Amino acid sequence: MFVFSQNEFLAQNYFDRGEFDKAIIIYEDLIKASPGNYQYFQKQVACYQQLKDFLKAENTIKNKLEKTKLPQLYVELGYNYQLQNQPEKAKKNYDLAFQKIQENPNYVYGIAREFEVKVLLQQAIESYSIAQKLNPDINFDYQIALLQGQLGKIELMIDALLDYSIKFPDNLILVQNQMNRFLSEDHSKTFSEYLRKALLLRTQKTQDLFWNRFMSWYFVQQKEYGKAFLQEKAIYKRSPENFSNILALANLASQEKEKETAREILEFVLANTQDKGIILDVNKKLLELDIEKATPQEYATVAHKINQLLDQYGTSNSTLQLQILKAHFDAFYLKQFESAKSILTKALELPLNLYEKADVKLELADVLLLDEKFNQAIIYYAQVEDDLPNDEMAHQASLKMAKASYYKGDFEWAQQQFKVLKSSVSQLIANDAMQLFLLISDNTVEDSTQVALKKYARADFLTYQNKNKDALDQFKVILLQHKGQSIEDETLLQIGRIYEKQGDYQQAVSYYQQIIDRFAEEIYIDEALFFAAEIYRKNLLDNEKAKSLYEKILFNHQDSIYFVEARNNFRKLRGDTNL
Repeated sequence: MFVFSQNEFLAQNYFDRGEFDKAIIIYEDLIKASPGNYQYFQKQVACYQQLKDFLKAENTIKNKLEKTKLPQLYVELGYNYQLQNQPEKAKKNYDLAFQKIQENPNYVYGIAREFEVKVLLQQAIESYSIAQKLNPDINFDYQIALLQGQLGKIELMIDALLDYSIKFPDNLILVQNQMNRFLSEDHSKTFSEYLRKALLLRTQKTQDLFWNRFMSWYFVQQKEYGKAFLQEKAIYKRSPENFSNILALANLASQEKEKETAREILEFVLANTQDKGIILDVNKKLLELDIEKATPQEYATVAHKINQLLDQYGTSNSTLQLQILKAHFDAFYLKQFESAKSILTKALELPLNLYEKADVKLELADVLLLDEKFNQAIIYYAQVEDDLPNDEMAHQASLKMAKASYYKGDFEWAQQQFKVLKSSVSQLIANDAMQLFLLISDNTVEDSTQVALKKYARADFLTYQNKNKDALDQFKVILLQHKGQSIEDETLLQIGRIYEKQGDYQQAVSYYQQIIDRFAEEIYIDEALFFAAEIYRKNLLDNEKAKSLYEKILFNHQDSIYFVEARNNFRKLRGDTNL
């Protein structure tokens, strides 16, 4: 069995490398040992054809046909004639295949597949059409639609897929996945524009909400969340069942930084629901949007809104997330650590499940860390890790615990944790862990006393505390005192991030550019490229410069976590509509 398997692998390897004279010898032996194996037969025929030995291929196919009577072999035989530029003989055998479908429509599966493999797409369409006419109980509209697309008949394909989707709504996801693939891969405007027109036409012609939902999906793929909301609003007004789709849309808009659209959606939900749970959830999301853009002068107004909601709905399990938000705001924005700790400690006295307790403990640990109570913070992170083993929240707690040790200068223990976490299933956790693991490794090898690393960790902690001016000063000291050391590129990146957060985009770009110019082979190059490109695109409005930076990521950093977003933004700047 082992030798047989090795021979099969070797034959495939020769075939893939184009060494057909070597592959055929092994396939002939394999067929002697396993004469019924259809895959070996196909490879054998393909080898003969590649070696231009069409007579051997023909005799092999005819012998197989005589023994098995498999109707798809007429396609094999016809294709062998086609390779010899004998169209009449090829057509004669293709017609015999069609005739077999006339005799038994179930033969279409093997015959149509064989046509598709040979890229005889028109014949595959004809096969499906014949079978479908003979047996109305089987439907090949989906397969035919995709074949039309492969033939470049995009409008035919889109119309056929849309008709198929409403006829078989259980297969809607299948259709949308295919359309999404075309939207992603086809860089011309044709597919997107015709799909939009086709959906608009169907939405206007009928009152079926199916098309509004499809239209909403289309706008989401195009990241036009405001237009998707118009469709969802129309659906809700005619069928006010629930807000799940609308709330999901609000989350998407928020994640894509479409904050005003997210706010509009959330305010619509708030105006149209009496459900206490939804009201609390939406208010929390609105408060998060308020907090994100609030200036220190507006903090009192935000605090008042939070307190009003808690006064109205009380402190119970149902308002737990609101309590956590208040504690976070008190600690991270108002610097009222004792108030935040008190809120969270009282919340732990409520009858909470394990996940709710974990939410509270993670926030309490974050607050303790902010207040430089490192050991207490680590205890709470460890409790979450123990309470929910192997859960994503436990992995988050592990990362936070390792960071707390790193912030306080316990690099050896933190390094051990980062080593484990860099293999996390969560890409974000793994990426953070990898960067900190490499940071500690690189700067320990170079400086066993870890002088620069200690300064860097302290400055990094100041950014966690939102003490940006102090952090900036500390990072600049590192640049002066440790110039030329391995700590330099990550320091430049951190300075750029702080300037970006402060809105000083020219300064931010200048520090990212230093990484691009001087540290092109280091691990932070893709981040520097991406962050600089984003600033040029969004803030400095220099699309050509942004394009050139995105392009460097596409060509040189395909493994970057920013690759997909860079590609989408590059296509958008280039004028593509199918993102």
